[in-house]
Amino acid sequence: MAEPAKAVYVDHAATTPMRPEVLQAMMPYFTTYFGNPSSIYNLAQESRKAVDIAREQVAKVLGCRASEVVFTSGGTESDNAAIKGASMALRQTGNHIITSAIEHHAVLHACQQMEQLGFEVTVLPVDKWGLVDPQAIAKAITDRTVLVSVMYANNEIGTVEPIEEIGVAVKSEAKRLGRTIVYHTDAVQAAGYLSLDVRKLGVDMLSLSAHKFYGPKGVGLLYVRRGTPFVPLLTGGGQERERRSGTENVPGIVGASLALMLAEQEREQVSRQCLALRQRLIAGIQERVPNVLLNGHPDKRLPNNINFSFPGIEGEPVLLGLDLAGISASSGSACSTSSLEPSHVLTAIGRPADVARSSLRLTLGSDNTEDDVVRILDTLPALVRRLRGMPSLVNAPRS
Repeated sequence: MAEPAKAVYVDHAATTPMRPEVLQAMMPYFTTYFGNPSSIYNLAQESRKAVDIAREQVAKVLGCRASEVVFTSGGTESDNAAIKGASMALRQTGNHIITSAIEHHAVLHACQQMEQLGFEVTVLPVDKWGLVDPQAIAKAITDRTVLVSVMYANNEIGTVEPIEEIGVAVKSEAKRLGRTIVYHTDAVQAAGYLSLDVRKLGVDMLSLSAHKFYGPKGVGLLYVRRGTPFVPLLTGGGQERERRSGTENVPGIVGASLALMLAEQEREQVSRQCLALRQRLIAGIQERVPNVLLNGHPDKRLPNNINFSFPGIEGEPVLLGLDLAGISASSGSACSTSSLEPSHVLTAIGRPADVARSSLRLTLGSDNTEDDVVRILDTLPALVRRLRGMPSLVNAPRS
């Protein structure tokens, strides 16, 4: 009896499997070294030491001071803390926030909450590739602007934004106006594929989530440049230099820091590997599937990201068909899969709602191989042809 085919996982933008060495490093802090890092006895100080070492490791990857690293519960908290924390700290000097139309909902919804508190939010459009224009950012800045938040790389279409150029524009306008404007980037998808050197990027705040780079879920990172105005989202015992209260998740912090360090060490190798597979997949799909649309920039995109629309069908049957064939993929952000609305990212780049609903996202990782590409190319084109030959349930007449 033939063995079942190996499962193919191509949804690394949603989450990644935790590395075995990361899990191994975490284990002692669940059991042997379980002390609360805020206590003073020796057992607790083992935990404190582990957190301090982890902070140093993260700082080395980000090119910042260890004191500028804040551990959180994930990317969503990091984004919320950055947007709300900086805006509230500067509310006496202004009430204007600038962001883009393709941000993750953790950013967009946080900005909407700030509107309820009296802030004005400018949501800038993007071009057909999903790129934000640095000059449009500069023009949108007013004498009431306190925060600019633009993601580093988009989680759905993979487009990489000109973060450095936007930073130059923001700081130039801030200097001209003689005011403080905090610059934040959601870099959740960038870790392991793009440089996270915060000095080079020119950002004041940067968000990360450990489960996107083979670390544990429920752990995030927030870089806060020294001197950046900031009001904590969570208050209490004053942990994390009073920027994020709550007993530290020591095992998670240990795992997150090691995973980030390993992801940075292997970044160039994994990026080359994913890029080669990505290019083969894109070419193969375009060659075998007629009337297919590549979403996102053809070149300025994450090396592991592929996003296609297949006009004439919906994305959900495609996902179900792939799943039955042992291939795990998605139609976009894992945080919005229950929504019936078309992707806000795809509509922002000009895709009609029906085309946006026909999208498929394939995001590669370090564990993907040439065999996985062959499996996808053997399965997806035939699946699309079959679905396009079926009558549409959406437009079917009612009995």
